[in-house]
Amino acid sequence: MGFGTGLSGLQASSSNLDVIGHNIANANTVGMKAGRAEFAEVYASSLGASGGSNGGIGVTVSRVAQMFNQGNIRVTSNTLDLAINGPGFFKVLQTDGSAAYTRNGEFKLDKEGFIVTNSSARLQGYPTDPTGKRTTVVTEDMRLPTGSLIQPRATGTDPDPSRQGLFITANLNSGTQSQSVGGPPAVPLGSDHRANGTAVNVYDEAGNPIPLEVFFIKSDNPGEWYVRGSLDGGAATLFDMGTVTFDSAGQPTTNASLSAITIAAGAVSPGVPTAAITVPPLNIGDGSAAKPFTLTQFASKFSVYDLKQDGYAAGELTSINIAENGIVTARYSNGTSQSAGQVGLTMFRNVQGLQPINGGYW
Repeated sequence: MGFGTGLSGLQASSSNLDVIGHNIANANTVGMKAGRAEFAEVYASSLGASGGSNGGIGVTVSRVAQMFNQGNIRVTSNTLDLAINGPGFFKVLQTDGSAAYTRNGEFKLDKEGFIVTNSSARLQGYPTDPTGKRTTVVTEDMRLPTGSLIQPRATGTDPDPSRQGLFITANLNSGTQSQSVGGPPAVPLGSDHRANGTAVNVYDEAGNPIPLEVFFIKSDNPGEWYVRGSLDGGAATLFDMGTVTFDSAGQPTTNASLSAITIAAGAVSPGVPTAAITVPPLNIGDGSAAKPFTLTQFASKFSVYDLKQDGYAAGELTSINIAENGIVTARYSNGTSQSAGQVGLTMFRNVQGLQPINGGYW
């Protein structure tokens, strides 16, 4: 009996050393959670034995429990290295199609653009629209468009109507004298007509850039300016983009007279634009608290602070960024940024019920 008791102690100590050795061996394994040997007494049972008279015969390892303590978070140079601060697991789909869970955030891109672990298991996440809103609650393989271009978007076709068209922030000099005597200007524009001008590229549906010049030309009427567009500096083409009138405080009285313009197919060169495009009215706000006027007429020089539009050319993926909420933002060579999905985390009520397998998965 005594020999058996001593032998059980040696076996339990050996098992404990195995657990300790495993923990030490994996001290630098990312996402690894240490184990702890938990012991239990062993008694010889017999029928009719009275309480307190049953002698113990040693010890056994009842369980090797996993310790899900928070590990240290390190900064790395790999954009796809992720860490979980708090509870949760990354869900991955293994090469055999089975789901597994891991705390190891060392991810890479494979040749097809999938975000994968070192053992080629694919990270699971939620698809989103370009603004980062989830489109479904079902997870799928996270993939970046590394092997193709993102499609171009014609100016004036943003899915959100509030972002469609041209937007300007500028100041027109209130001291400017009349630049157009007797009515709106005609082509060719003179140098005084082009004194208050700026330019921006608009895009057709194939992503061709079309350089649109915008000129502000002072009329005979107090506080009134003609807004004109051109593709050639006003030499032969002139688009009527409307008029804007300012009050004595230098604020627009209305923007209702600003109008859309249509650029005909082939107006720039053969095949550019590929088809006629309609550029919405120049947006200068509506004077409300939510959309204050962005075009002013103060006693200061003509200055353009911002001029943008909603179209873009085709673009290649150049970099990505993953935010704290798991939203993956992809940046493209055309200057645009779009959400490419959201990394999903899985929570378990009982993490001790998870079964560890090779590779840092449960």
